[in-house]
Amino acid sequence: MSLLDSISGPRDLDRLSKRQLVDLAAEVRQFLIENVSQTGGHLGPNLGVVELTIALHRVFESPEDPIVWDTGHQSYVHKLLTGRQDFRDLRSRNGLAGYPQRSESPHDIVESSHASSSLSWADGISRAFARTGRADRHVVAVVGDGALTGGMTWEALNNITDDNDRNLVIVVNDNGRSYAPTIGGMARFLNKVRTGTTYRDLDAKSGQAARRFGKVGRALHRGLRGGTRGFLSRFTNNNALYTQLDIKYLGPIDGHDLAALTETLELAKSYSAPVLVHVITEKGRGYEPARNDEADQFHSVGKIDPETGRPVAGGSGQSWTSVFAHSLVEVGEKRDDVIAMTAAMLRPTGLAPFAERFPDRVYDVGIAEQHAVTSAAGLAYGGLHPVVALYATFVNRAFDQVLMDVALHKAGVTFVFDRSGVTGPDGPSHHGMWDLALLNIVPNIRIAAPRDGERLREELGEAVEVDDAPTVIRFPKGDVGDDIPALERLDDGVDVLFREGDEDVLLVGIGPFARTALDVAARLRAQGIGATVIDPRWVVPVAASLVDLAARHRLVITLEDGIRVGGIGTRVRQVLREASIDTAVDELGLPDQFIDHASRAEILEDTGLTPAKIAQDVVSQVLGTRVPVARPEAPRSATGAAEPVRRRTR
Repeated sequence: MSLLDSISGPRDLDRLSKRQLVDLAAEVRQFLIENVSQTGGHLGPNLGVVELTIALHRVFESPEDPIVWDTGHQSYVHKLLTGRQDFRDLRSRNGLAGYPQRSESPHDIVESSHASSSLSWADGISRAFARTGRADRHVVAVVGDGALTGGMTWEALNNITDDNDRNLVIVVNDNGRSYAPTIGGMARFLNKVRTGTTYRDLDAKSGQAARRFGKVGRALHRGLRGGTRGFLSRFTNNNALYTQLDIKYLGPIDGHDLAALTETLELAKSYSAPVLVHVITEKGRGYEPARNDEADQFHSVGKIDPETGRPVAGGSGQSWTSVFAHSLVEVGEKRDDVIAMTAAMLRPTGLAPFAERFPDRVYDVGIAEQHAVTSAAGLAYGGLHPVVALYATFVNRAFDQVLMDVALHKAGVTFVFDRSGVTGPDGPSHHGMWDLALLNIVPNIRIAAPRDGERLREELGEAVEVDDAPTVIRFPKGDVGDDIPALERLDDGVDVLFREGDEDVLLVGIGPFARTALDVAARLRAQGIGATVIDPRWVVPVAASLVDLAARHRLVITLEDGIRVGGIGTRVRQVLREASIDTAVDELGLPDQFIDHASRAEILEDTGLTPAKIAQDVVSQVLGTRVPVARPEAPRSATGAAEPVRRRTR
């Protein structure tokens, strides 16, 4: 039996010797490489925290001592040590989640995978323990240096240090990267600490000297390393960042030295006050393909060859992200006032080509979406046109800034949201399904949902021409597919994609659901039901031609890759009522619930958003056996044409 096979819970670590713990770390790394290469997932970050996770579970009594993982993508080792070693279906339906998940284990505390929130969680948990007579329990927050660029960490630190009579340990996992190299002054400070020759020389020499004096010398060395104004800190100025905060600082510690980690965490545990432990790790540790990957050290991979690290056969089509990436460069060639912004996701959002072409026109603000949006408003005021590229799920964090800083001030800012709608294996906090409902209520906003690559190029060009309101372009994850030509473009920009038979059903396909709408229309025609399919292109505001088409049809079906509540379908229905049009509207979209990890196809099947199910329901609505019921067929004129539908009078 391997050492890993013998671990069913954290306390199994107690019986292992120091040598065995080192061997266990090697086994864990090999396990991760072999298994994650078969499923895809966050490989690089987990290879970097193997020793740290072992040391945390060796020293602390999880779940009695809660461990909060900031972002949580680096929790695979934590899962292994807490009895979850079946990685065959990682990130797939009925398999392990890619992030902490309470339904899996009592050791998982925080499920959200949005960065920079761990210190606030730890602050709240530790306050609750102190107030309810459980002050002997410890709370541990593991936060990456990338997450330290988020404002919430500093808000939390301010409160933690104001009330510092608690057993709270903050572990800064410093690998110099979030998705890519960490951005900003904090990153520069930590980088000086991490690479400074003064620190490295002093640490090595003092460590060698201390070891000559055995256990007592090593203990003295730890104290000198860890004191708030300890020997090494004085020489390296490493404590400068924390001198104004009443918080003890230990480190920096080699994050791959199990003995040093264990000793330092034991020391941190012995304090009766908040302690910050600075741990330096290497993303992709022990796996050369990851270490040699300059882009992101295999932050997140698909299925790969474990020997070479090269992707195995998969989708070969062009991605939505790459279409945007090249389109933005084209826009930048024409408009020197267009600049790009992102929040620690330069490559994932497709800004790398723009940065290579225009290196002085890209701003990466770190994991700070709120700051990015308000800074963009300032850039617009100064005469530039910012294009802010984010994952759709992360605009949730900056709604107030979109509303009050951009929209209220009529700032010409274009937002580009990648990974909108159902994203699949990353689970509830990564589905980009709230953006339409959230932003739909922002006054004067204009939202586009391209159905294909050509529309993405068109709509991006149109968006940057707007200088008095926010504009949004949103598109999903994955391959973009072939372009879908229009039969006709109406005067206000709405594309008619399909028109056959009587004007029975108007299908409004939003973004990638234009393909679904076309499939549904073909199924309806096979049942003798007339159908028209349109792509509004700009879904907010609702186009006048859509209103006119709705008035002529018996039933309107809207299909969107976002939640139904407050979505585009809801807005269409309201606009029709305001226009005194009583055509029934069925708003199809995602339910207002957190959707677990599964493939996109599985989720759409679950939510009834497949062409077969939609067509079946529409047939029932046309026949009058399902609500909302289609309006009765209009009377025919002498020529056989349907009489126009009259609008209701109020």
